[in-house]
Amino acid sequence: MVKIDKRIESNKKRKKLILNSCEEPCPIERGMRLIGGKWKGSILWHLKDGPLRFNEIARQLSGASKKIINERLKEMESQGLISRMVISERPIAVSYELTKFGKSALMILEDLKLWSEKNRI
Repeated sequence: MVKIDKRIESNKKRKKLILNSCEEPCPIERGMRLIGGKWKGSILWHLKDGPLRFNEIARQLSGASKKIINERLKEMESQGLISRMVISERPIAVSYELTKFGKSALMILEDLKLWSEKNRI
């Protein structure tokens, strides 16, 4: 075996073998699972200024279908990033708001925004 770096070795067939691999996802992967899904970061960002109703969120995410927005909101609620408040039963009206946990992700999104603007991405 040939050592390529501290974590990777190559056998005789030049196949790379990972040494000391993690059985669990690393912290970056765990974080990306929470806020890295399509539209999740955008939803968090739009909720930063206060609660929004479903249709207000849908208007701001004009490229996303209402079905996908609904799925993401349910996922984010179950993950503790946002809370859902029923405003009225008939007709049904709900609003969504960031939880304390959800607000803690805004710093990451702000850094991403600045990085994107700086690099014209």
